[in-house]
Amino acid sequence: MRLLAIDTAYEACSVGIAGGAGRPVLLTEVIGRGHAEKLMGMIAAAMGEAGLAFADLDRLAVVVGPGSFTGVRVGIAAARGLALVSGTPLVGIGTLAALAESAREQAGAVPILAVIDARRDEIYAQAFNADGSERSLPLAISAADAAAMLTGDMRLAGSGADLVRVAAGRDVPVIHRESSPDIAAVLRLGARAPAPVAPPKPLYLRPPDAKPQAAARVARQ
Repeated sequence: MRLLAIDTAYEACSVGIAGGAGRPVLLTEVIGRGHAEKLMGMIAAAMGEAGLAFADLDRLAVVVGPGSFTGVRVGIAAARGLALVSGTPLVGIGTLAALAESAREQAGAVPILAVIDARRDEIYAQAFNADGSERSLPLAISAADAAAMLTGDMRLAGSGADLVRVAAGRDVPVIHRESSPDIAAVLRLGARAPAPVAPPKPLYLRPPDAKPQAAARVARQ
């Protein structure tokens, strides 16, 4: 399958292509902000390196969150635009699912609790079985509630791992502490995903941090 994958959910801006000439093309830059300015140039560079045109693609995949509100919107908007223009099917991949996938790539077929430090005393958490199937829905919960999801054979992956280990009060194995997924994991999940039935939407687990300033509002007449 010739597949283009995009991730802009957190600090990294990542593009991956599988099925082109030679090995998969994997481009990642940790930029923090500015995904909108960086992404299209990285896509063009990756497509050129893979020797593919957009018409050659069989599928697109994009990380839908949870993540930065702006970053998630940038990635989904770009992917949906490319899908519309090229007529290529587009699938959405969860950030937590991709973190768990990269953890299984490192540790083998083990159950994973993927956890991201969401700030404001919250953790984004989702549990997965050893075969990668979902054991829970993605949640925004406290570290203590995330720790309660752990089973005896489960391992942690993601930037919230140490917070959950402390809350659990025991030495739970940690496979990695990333927040941005490995784009190679997104490619693998994108290739295995069922055929899409609707365009992907952002996965938001809580309201945005930014609030409109009430003092700046103009009273309605």
